[in-house]
Amino acid sequence: MAGIDIGPLGLDEAEALVDLAGRIWRAHYPGIISHAQIDYMLAQRYKPGLVKQLLARGDLWLAARDQGELVGFAHGHPLADGDYKVDKLYVASDRQRRGIGGRLLAELAGRARQHGFSRLVLRVNRQNQVAIDAYLKHGFQVATLVVEDIGNGFIMDDYVMVKDL
Repeated sequence: MAGIDIGPLGLDEAEALVDLAGRIWRAHYPGIISHAQIDYMLAQRYKPGLVKQLLARGDLWLAARDQGELVGFAHGHPLADGDYKVDKLYVASDRQRRGIGGRLLAELAGRARQHGFSRLVLRVNRQNQVAIDAYLKHGFQVATLVVEDIGNGFIMDDYVMVKDL
């Protein structure tokens, strides 16, 4: 896609990423999970200091930028069993269905493959049909179901999806 640059996330972009994540989650997840769970999960997973800490430990954070503006991101890291986890993959609501998510996913997969990983693994809410369809389109398959208590009375009801590289 012309005009969209995919590259490593900079430390100075952590705050912009947290802001973008909040906008995406608040637009996408109502109807899938409650507003209270959205706020709870954002508070757990999206803090500038946490993003910087994960960058410092060597996790891969990719940014999609349009003329310098952050419009999407992906986060991945190795798992103990030798798989590579796609932990986060989000694109701004007004930029979806333009190939940005696919480009982020392809870049993440390429980097995982270069480091010897042979499989990508991710989790997606079972009610998030838009994301499930996108992952199926990009070669993922549903492997199993995980229901996890994440505290504060909330659960994650997810499919685990996998893709061979």
